[in-house]
Amino acid sequence: MIPLLHDFTGTTVLVVGGGRVGARKARRFTREARVVVVSPAFVDDADFGGAERVRAALDPGGVDDWLDRVDPALVVAATNDGELNAAIERAATDRNVLVNRTDTHGERDPGSVVVPATVRDDPVVVSISTGGASPALSKHLRETLEDDIEGAGAMAELTGLIREELQARGTPPERRRTVVRDVVRSPDVWTALRTGNPNLRQIAREVVADRALDEP
Repeated sequence: MIPLLHDFTGTTVLVVGGGRVGARKARRFTREARVVVVSPAFVDDADFGGAERVRAALDPGGVDDWLDRVDPALVVAATNDGELNAAIERAATDRNVLVNRTDTHGERDPGSVVVPATVRDDPVVVSISTGGASPALSKHLRETLEDDIEGAGAMAELTGLIREELQARGTPPERRRTVVRDVVRSPDVWTALRTGNPNLRQIAREVVADRALDEP
């Protein structure tokens, strides 16, 4: 499998299954998409992230009707009924709709999707996947990385501004890459980002100025 990032803004995600797995999947996608969760029952204390919940018993014969009704960009098969999950997967594949089947581990059919563990410091996103083989390991690695990327979002925004400034000055591409790399690797800039130092831009400018002095 090849990892990709997909923007679900303005789309609908259909989750079939009202248990804890379905709730977790719904929470993941409500940050961008309209999410519809279909199930005959829902776990009382589960957080579905504001998803639209529809109480309905879905059987294999009714899958096509729900796909017609919702027109999803992604379908999540999160029931404890293997036959129903298989029917959802077949129907989604026939329509070239992305599908995530939560009861399948390891090898996946073409067109299937694995939803990775994710660490965010917007706009930076780090995703971890074991191909569905070990969600526990994905969670462990996510928790390990949470502290490591602290400040990465601010660094991305800072270096984006620096790149724009250098480009406006007519700095050659190779030199721009070198300067931005030095800022990204600067312990002083990372410390300023993580401590909220109000002199952050000045510290970054000093790194840029030092690199300019090193130019032949």
